[in-house]
Amino acid sequence: MSPNSHEPAQAEPTPEWLEVVRRNVGSLRYGSIQITVHDGRVTQIESVERTRFTTGREESGRPV
Repeated sequence: MSPNSHEPAQAEPTPEWLEVVRRNVGSLRYGSIQITVHDGRVTQIESVERTRFTTGREESGRPV
């Protein structure tokens, strides 16, 4: 056991792409987020937000 084993590890800074994903997930109600990776690095993040509507039939409990 090394003498420094009781010291807390220094947190590495959060990558910029991870902050973008967190922000996008937090703002979505329905949708998806796609992360594109090239050569082991995140190069693109796409968010698709969907808007859902309920019909009168769905609200009454009868099948659509």
